[in-house]
Amino acid sequence: MIVEKRLLIAGVALLVSGFVLSAVIALNAPVGQTGMTEDEVLDLMEMQQQNDDMGILAGILVGVGFLLALISFGARRRSGGKNTM
Repeated sequence: MIVEKRLLIAGVALLVSGFVLSAVIALNAPVGQTGMTEDEVLDLMEMQQQNDDMGILAGILVGVGFLLALISFGARRRSGGKNTM
């Protein structure tokens, strides 16, 4: 078979989980209010940084999933014992 099914399934699973995680993170973004105290502002900045970091991790998941899906189309099983070099 020309497509390695396990790699393709793993790649699609990572793509889907990355996109779902990105959507959840985007919907739960921390929002500030007027008249916040300095402690509340610092907490908000920390939550925003955590949200950005989680977005980066979700992007990495999508990227790795995409790479696995691409690799699955080029991966071929070698027949046992043959040296291809």
